[in-house]
Amino acid sequence: MNKQQFWELIEAARNQASNPNDGETVVRRATSLLATHSAEEIIAAQQALWDLMADSYTNPLWAAAYVINGGCSDDGFDYFRGWLIAQGREVFERIVADPDALAEVPIVRASAADGVDLDCEEALSIVWNAHVIATGKQLPDDAFSIRYPELDPTWKFDFDDRGEMTRRLPRLAALYLE
Repeated sequence: MNKQQFWELIEAARNQASNPNDGETVVRRATSLLATHSAEEIIAAQQALWDLMADSYTNPLWAAAYVINGGCSDDGFDYFRGWLIAQGREVFERIVADPDALAEVPIVRASAADGVDLDCEEALSIVWNAHVIATGKQLPDDAFSIRYPELDPTWKFDFDDRGEMTRRLPRLAALYLE
């Protein structure tokens, strides 16, 4: 399973989910759908998932997650990117290209009003859980590798610096910091 096929899986799960904005609901559907595939396809899906995690490993997106969730640890950033993957390919690609565009996503606007964090730790376990369901066994240790890119050094600043965040992420700052 490659990234395109993984995105198709996520889209099918979103289409079947009672609430496609709820990451956990999408993850449960995706896990069930993936569990019907062969063990080899399931294992390959793990690499596709972690390639998407690497694609979204950027300082601007981390800064956006920090603004939205009122802080963002290493693990918190993983869980935020899991949530982003559960939102589907179109949202994912638009946001990775322009994290400040999160301010235009309806669920983000709603979370700003309600004070709800956006994260989905469960998304990181889609493949693991599907493999256990399908085979009764854990994923092999060598099922994937993680190749995180170097972070952009121009974004190395204190994310608590409201002025800098407002300058770099003006739409999100208007939603969350004012």
